[in-house]
Amino acid sequence: MSLTLRRPPRGTTTGRDRPALTAALRRHWLIAILLTAGLVLRIVAQVAYRPALFYIDSTRYLFHADGNDPVGYRLPLKVITFVANLNAVAALQHLLGLAMAVLIYLVLVRRGCVRWLAALAAAPLLLDAYQLQIEQTLMPDVWFEVLIIAGLALLTWRRDAPLWLVAAGAFLLGGSATVRQVGEILIVPALVGALLATHGWRRRSAYGAAAAAAFAAPIIGYMALAQAVTGHFWLSHSGVTTTYGRTASAADCASLSLPASERPLCPTPAQQASGPDELEHSPHSPLRPYYRNLPSSEASRLVASFSQHVLHQQPGRVIVSIGRDAVKLFALTRDGAPGDTPISRWQFQPGYPVYPPHASRAVIAAAGARLGGGGPTVIRPLAVFLRGYQLHGGFTPGPLYGIAALAGLAGSVSFFLAGRRRRGEGADDARTAASPAADRRDTAAACLVFFTAAVSLLVMSDLFEFSWRYQLPALVTLIPAGALGLAALWPGLTYRGSSGNA
Repeated sequence: MSLTLRRPPRGTTTGRDRPALTAALRRHWLIAILLTAGLVLRIVAQVAYRPALFYIDSTRYLFHADGNDPVGYRLPLKVITFVANLNAVAALQHLLGLAMAVLIYLVLVRRGCVRWLAALAAAPLLLDAYQLQIEQTLMPDVWFEVLIIAGLALLTWRRDAPLWLVAAGAFLLGGSATVRQVGEILIVPALVGALLATHGWRRRSAYGAAAAAAFAAPIIGYMALAQAVTGHFWLSHSGVTTTYGRTASAADCASLSLPASERPLCPTPAQQASGPDELEHSPHSPLRPYYRNLPSSEASRLVASFSQHVLHQQPGRVIVSIGRDAVKLFALTRDGAPGDTPISRWQFQPGYPVYPPHASRAVIAAAGARLGGGGPTVIRPLAVFLRGYQLHGGFTPGPLYGIAALAGLAGSVSFFLAGRRRRGEGADDARTAASPAADRRDTAAACLVFFTAAVSLLVMSDLFEFSWRYQLPALVTLIPAGALGLAALWPGLTYRGSSGNA
């Protein structure tokens, strides 16, 4: 009688696998707990609102963008709704939220952070209710975040990264601009990451050129496709009105010297108090008579001229206006201020939220019938729970962002100070390169890349208008930068088991 031993089916956990799994959970217990909590919250959001939440712009991405925004988000939408429905879009976006947290954890541990610090850096992304709400919404923000963190991860994955890895990271950062146009500013961290990935001016020049070309490739490809489809070589035609809101809200029209043809563009005090978003989009904005009564090109010329007059004559007022909005991220509480895009748009509601006419119940029901997912429904107890969680502490507090910003800045500065010390000491041998101080400098280099991305994105967004939605990329840039900065500054926060070259 012979006994045949059969290999267990692929994917089955054997007895020998269990000790390894247990050991892994012991090492990574904190991130495992946080991932579980994040998963539970996402399941609640997915069940509470059916189909995925709609915003004013959602139908642009589903059906017709009219060139107002880059429509890279339409590709995953079309693929998902071809094989599934609108509920699957939200489910996938929630899974991407969990995946981004895992990637942040892996990158930070690899670049030197102790495990508990890396897990805490991923916690805001997992637990922030504003992030949960945007994952449940048919908007491109989650995919924008994914491209950002994936690109930054590749740029900082290895101490001496090969050229292809740097180019791949820059390509993903460039691809973010096809989802949200503000991603164009990410050329700055792409170049910083490329220059820090190698040594010597010749190699750095080659890496910088390759990163610039890789970053531009998806943008140029998108614009070429737009040329073929629409006849216009652009990412979008948002035009001069995007700066009008900021300049008009900041201007002191009483002391502003303007030609008579531009004077009607000055808002009344009431219009000015409504903020940049209303000045750009409201039917009562001073812009509307210009575009209604003049050729579009002539109206745009006058609007652009008005903004230039404000910038040239009153730059201080514009800078103060931008700065006033920029510091809102660091506030203790999450409140809506007069003139801001209403914060309620990014908060869970007890009922299914609608925004007529673009996201009315009829429009949502029609989309659900056409693409699958059904009409707008809500499970009120779950929605009330999510709203209570969000309004009573379920968000990343401003002081934490402030600590992250200070730590990220200090960690970035420490990179340059460490470089000066090494040059002054002439420390180039392999033993010094493998020292704890060199490891912390590598951590500081990764901090600099993340911090540059955070500052670039947040400042560029605030140049036009403030919205709590536009602050969400800080979860994948500023918070990790702060953790890396702390690890670069304090040896006790450095994980000795990390390997920058593996």
